[in-house]
Amino acid sequence: MHDYFLSLLLGIVEGLTEFLPVSSTAHLRITEALFHLSLGNGFWKMYTVVIQLGAILCLPIYFRRRIAELLGTFPRGRQGDQTALTHPLGLTVVAFLVTAIPAFLLTKVIGKHLESLTIMGGALLIGGLVMWLVDARNAGAEAAGEKAAPGRIRIWQMEGMGLGRAVWIGACQILSAVFPGTSRSMSTIAAGQLAGMSRASALEFSFFLSIPTMLVATLYDLLKSVRGHGENAVGVSGLDAHEWIVLLIGFVVSFMVAYAAVAWFISWVRRRGFTPFAIYRIVVGALVLIFASRMVP
Repeated sequence: MHDYFLSLLLGIVEGLTEFLPVSSTAHLRITEALFHLSLGNGFWKMYTVVIQLGAILCLPIYFRRRIAELLGTFPRGRQGDQTALTHPLGLTVVAFLVTAIPAFLLTKVIGKHLESLTIMGGALLIGGLVMWLVDARNAGAEAAGEKAAPGRIRIWQMEGMGLGRAVWIGACQILSAVFPGTSRSMSTIAAGQLAGMSRASALEFSFFLSIPTMLVATLYDLLKSVRGHGENAVGVSGLDAHEWIVLLIGFVVSFMVAYAAVAWFISWVRRRGFTPFAIYRIVVGALVLIFASRMVP
């Protein structure tokens, strides 16, 4: 497969799946297995980090007005009753730290799991079941709306979150780091819904939390890739014109597709919920498990 077409394909896969609750890591691994690709050398490992960075950078641009609004109300909030710790931006930092520290300590475990299709398939399937059950559990309250009597949903806007919910969501996000295929988006959204948040507020916090979480993780991986050792060492100064074009195609395509996917996803969820994504996860997870079982000698 020509490198330019491969870059286009992987950029589309990354952009489509990074922020949908279906796991971009699993889909890149599935794409690699289906097309019999070899993305294990230093350059292609760096490439996968670069396209993830392209997807991440769409978020601060897409949410630029919301970010400006939150910065303008920091630290007291809209009503003047919040602190630097309980403001949505402060809660984002808290949730990030709750995830980042354990994830960093479990780096070796995470690295081993990244190559396992069985773990990815199981995580896709189980995560799909969890998402389906949680979304169905809250469907009645979502239909009743914010003006209905308090029920399963008590938080309709991100500003109504508290410190406990931020810690809970950050802790649940650790699962997506340890078990590839779980999906960072799925784990944070489902955790938010279980904690009494609406689909929209859980989704918004998931997006905001992903900015520092993914940016730090991606830049760390990029640094490791560039400063690697042996056959996996990739010096930026050593890249030729062909390799730079491959990186550029993937970065741009991932950014553009991710931007469109985020806009569509937000609109879809507000109207229809997460059930179709849950079903998709269950089907794909089952297929991956079947495929993985046949690969075992």
